[in-house]
This record gives sequence, C-alpha cells and structure tokens, in this order.
Amino acid sequence: MLDADGYFGESVAASYDESTADMFEPQVVEPAVEVLAELAGDGGRALEFGIGTGRIALPLAARGVEVHGIDMSRAMVKRLREKPGGDAIGVTIGDFATAKVDGTFSVAYLVFNTISNLTSQDAQVDCFLNAAAHLEPGGCFVIEVGVPDLRRLPPGQTAVPFRVEDGRFGFDQYDVATQSMSSHHISVRDGNASYLTVPFRYVWPSELDLMARLAGMRLRARWDGWSREPFTSESRQHVSVWEKPAD
Repeated sequence: MLDADGYFGESVAASYDESTADMFEPQVVEPAVEVLAELAGDGGRALEFGIGTGRIALPLAARGVEVHGIDMSRAMVKRLREKPGGDAIGVTIGDFATAKVDGTFSVAYLVFNTISNLTSQDAQVDCFLNAAAHLEPGGCFVIEVGVPDLRRLPPGQTAVPFRVEDGRFGFDQYDVATQSMSSHHISVRDGNASYLTVPFRYVWPSELDLMARLAGMRLRARWDGWSREPFTSESRQHVSVWEKPAD
C-alpha cells in the first residue's frame, strides 16, 4: 500500500539523486535553467510542479529567480531542505494537479517526464488548468517529457528496456489501448535484489496541445531539448512552452 508520499517515499528518496546522477550533470541542468530563467524574466516568479529534491529549483533560485514548489512527497522535499539554499524555497505539500499556491507566477514548469506521473487524462487536464490558474497574463507553462517509444515495440511485445548495466536493470511496459505504462526498476547490491514499479500515463504532443487549449493557453514553442534543437519526427523527447494570453 502506498503511503502519503505516493511512489516517492523514503525508500526512493534516500537514493534518488544517486540513481538519477546523470540528470544532475551540468550539461543537463544548465540549459534547462537558462530557458526557465529567461521565461521568468527580471523579478519574475517560478512555480515547479513536482519539485522533488531540487535538481532544477536550486540552481534556478541561485540565478535570482524566486522559486516555489509543489510536491506530494515529504521524503523528497526533506532532501531538498538538507541542501544549501533549500530552506529558502517555499514548498506546498500536495498534488500538483490541484494544489493551490498564493500569488501568480511568470512561469510554471514540469520536468523529467513528471506530467506522466499523473496516471489519468483527467488529472493531466487538471494540471494544465492548475498551471493556467497560477500564471500571470503572458506567463508560460513548460513541460519536458519523452515522446512515447511505441515504434520500438514489435507486434506482440509490450516492454522496452531503458537501462541494462551492472547491477541495474529497467524496462518500460506499455498498454497502447489505455496509454498506461509502468516503469520497472531492478537493482542488485551485495547479492541483494530490490524491485520497484511506478505507473505512468504516456501522452502525445498533440494531446498536450489540446489540454493547453482547454486551459486557455496556446503553444509558443516546441524543441527537441533545452538547447532548443528543432523538434522533428525523429525526436524522442520534447520541451514545450505554452503561453497564457496577455489579455
């Protein structure tokens, strides 16, 4: 049974930064922070949905942007608080699809596939509505998420490996009828094995655009990544920016 922290409780939070160490590399973090700082503008505020341990929030705050976060996991936020500068970032504990924060923001954002942690279309639509409600006129909502990898599925196969290395194995399992998927993580240390599975809902770029329209926002930009490479039919991920009309 899940606790109040959902799938990101103490057992995951304790090793989260280590298990995703490649996502903390400067060449990964800095381009994202650059885009978000630019969208926040001088004196702007940023709202992170699923702030976690502060991978993006802390360097963004170090750029002088006021950052607030929403996250369900107290265990993950505890790690944020233990880092330099973590105490200066306000965090609301709750579901980022519905939780409210005081004030308005220049930019709201979701990174590292976090939109997929909302496992129903209704919840994802609610997330867009919640982002729009927090944005000031002209503000932007940014999502970084993978493109569903269905082209790698031969007929009759439902699973795609994403990690095979010493002591760590992972694969994603898809249900194309419901757009549900689950990520399976297996690790072996000192002869002891652990297993974790986390459910997701994959979502197409065009579907996200429709969610944005329902929330009164319009697509401003879509790139292959944070360095603003063109998004193409071969892209395996995208960074999309939707804008709330200034009027």
